[in-house]
Amino acid sequence: MRKSYQGGFTLIELVVVIVILGILASFAVPKFIGVEREARVAAVNAMAGTLRGAAAMAHGVSMSQGLAPGAAVIVEGKTINMTNSYPNRTTLTDLVQDTSGFAYNNGVFTRNGATTPASCSVSYANATTQTVTLNTTPASTQVQTIAPVITVTVTGC
Repeated sequence: MRKSYQGGFTLIELVVVIVILGILASFAVPKFIGVEREARVAAVNAMAGTLRGAAAMAHGVSMSQGLAPGAAVIVEGKTINMTNSYPNRTTLTDLVQDTSGFAYNNGVFTRNGATTPASCSVSYANATTQTVTLNTTPASTQVQTIAPVITVTVTGC
């Protein structure tokens, strides 16, 4: 007579494997949560770089054409309003090809899905001018353009 042998895992072996997987998961989940925040921070920093590049490009177009500081420029068929030879925040989105993942409101790009959206953003302030007194005889003044200020906030990402 032959004995039939049925192979498989015992209940204890299965419980041990499940406990080990649970322990590994408890270490892995917080790491994935941290990666999600880092991804949002990277996206906000990338948007800031995009805005810097777009502003510099439009400024270059304005300067190369010798336009007045407030004259609009045409970039890829779109009219870009300028302030002090830099893009105005009202038409800034026309320079950025992809704003997916961001909400735009009056010069502020806010990252969607952030823990605190107002604290996970990039803001663009229009270029300004300042009058500088030169150390010449006789004293004279000169108007200088201050490039747009791009501020990154990532505390709430």
